[in-house]
Amino acid sequence: MNPIYQPLFEPLTLPNEVELANRFVLSPIVINASTLEGYVTQDEIDYAKRRAGSAGMQVTGAAYIEPFGQLFEYGIAAYDDRQIPGLTQLAQAMKSQGNKAILQLTHAGQFADIARRDYGLVFGPSEMELNTPFPHKVYPMSKRKINQIIQQYKDATKRAIKAGFDGVEVSVAQRLLIQQFFSPFSNKRTDEYGGESFENRARLGLEIFKAVREAIEEEGAPDTFILGFRGTPEEARGSEIGYSVEEFNQFVDEILDIAQIDYYATASWGKNIYLQKIRSAKHEGRYMNEVVYEHFKGRLPIMATGGINSPQKALEALQFADFIGMSAPFVTEPDFVTKLKEGQEDKIDLSLTEEKRIDLAIPEAAFKDIVYMMDLGGALSKKTRDEMRTLSSNYNSKDED
Repeated sequence: MNPIYQPLFEPLTLPNEVELANRFVLSPIVINASTLEGYVTQDEIDYAKRRAGSAGMQVTGAAYIEPFGQLFEYGIAAYDDRQIPGLTQLAQAMKSQGNKAILQLTHAGQFADIARRDYGLVFGPSEMELNTPFPHKVYPMSKRKINQIIQQYKDATKRAIKAGFDGVEVSVAQRLLIQQFFSPFSNKRTDEYGGESFENRARLGLEIFKAVREAIEEEGAPDTFILGFRGTPEEARGSEIGYSVEEFNQFVDEILDIAQIDYYATASWGKNIYLQKIRSAKHEGRYMNEVVYEHFKGRLPIMATGGINSPQKALEALQFADFIGMSAPFVTEPDFVTKLKEGQEDKIDLSLTEEKRIDLAIPEAAFKDIVYMMDLGGALSKKTRDEMRTLSSNYNSKDED
């Protein structure tokens, strides 16, 4: 191994004393390979097993906690006990080479496009008319519905434990439900969950993390069970700031106090997120990860994500992070870390052909939504992304099965 990359292979100890073998994490990516109802398929298991040696910790694609929270078609789910056997197989595949397996729990809220299509009903913090990803009306959640959501996160955590996952990650990033409640842009409520004060905007997130921690304790999970947090540190739309990085850091501090989270993965939309700069006044122009890392250093491990697709970028991102999350590069190069460790970084290959697809256990019908909606943040070449797009045509025959 080239000694310049040695820092990427130092072990990392999380606050709960879990040691990760290296500084790489397989970050969440939805491959659209489950059933329509969110049950894990053999394709999903084979895909995970092929990547079991990719990183010291691995996080599943978004697992939705109720049907009204589903963003991606053919995404995995964790809202029913009948899903536990498939989740168990998925956890076993992810852990088959000794790595830590984390189940990401999500609710898409006002962007739950599959709920819009299937049920004609989308819930969010407030009544709104949106055009993304398609025109639809958002209905405000009642307090009873909010309580159901909190319980569903708790129940999904218990299913993750029963399935043998090493932890769960709750996403408060990329405009998902918990972030929607924290955002002054989307939260126009006037009750105790409303957008008029920091305390009220933070309330849902705090109650969900408290419930998740209770589930971990009630289910008798080991002390080594990992509770992760994924968040977007600053919300900006053009020149407008929804919440500042200072506010979000305070939010995470309060979650730390009640739920003892073990890491914080920064995430957002766009390209090269690990190099994103702050727009709000106090830290304007500074790197987002620099500000977050400075605030939590020594208290909470920070994971940099977004656009990291080369050894050089990984090393650069580690300047303001404790470990590195990559998703798209592990799709087409599961052996990225192995090749780097063996001094074969020149053999890292992020391209995709039909022949490679089979060897990489990429399902014949895959990535229907992720390439269309997110385009993988440009982490793979346009040629590779176009090759992945061609797989969406295979869903026609899948739907007929």
